[in-house]
Amino acid sequence: MRRRNAKILLTGTASDSHTWNLVYLQLLLEELGHPVRNLGPCVTDELLTAACAAEEPGLVVISSVNGHGYRDGLSAVRAVRRTGLTLPVVIGGKLGVAGAADPEQRARLLDAGCDAVFDDGDVGALKAFLASLGTPRATRLAVV
Repeated sequence: MRRRNAKILLTGTASDSHTWNLVYLQLLLEELGHPVRNLGPCVTDELLTAACAAEEPGLVVISSVNGHGYRDGLSAVRAVRRTGLTLPVVIGGKLGVAGAADPEQRARLLDAGCDAVFDDGDVGALKAFLASLGTPRATRLAVV
């Protein structure tokens, strides 16, 4: 039996006005067979949570390139979790202004409710995560 691909809600962060990363990700995800709804850049927590509630996606992908992804992503995932939604949420891109991945920020994002945190440009890890959808959360985290 062929596995049904997850409907993905793709979003930029509240302070990130970049669109090229979102277009790239949308094309990549669609090429992998996933239907994608791209909310675009500068998405507020309220818009994200309303879209999650209305559209019931199988996955939320948050992307940032402006270096404030950690701060904005933390706010976004907390807002989603406050609504009681348990759908998978992942974040990736340039999450900090220092240019290097920060293990403490990664841990805080995971503790806040992200199911995975991807380093900038790590498409392979995103593909592995997508392949693991449908498995328990602990198993998915071991993959990333």
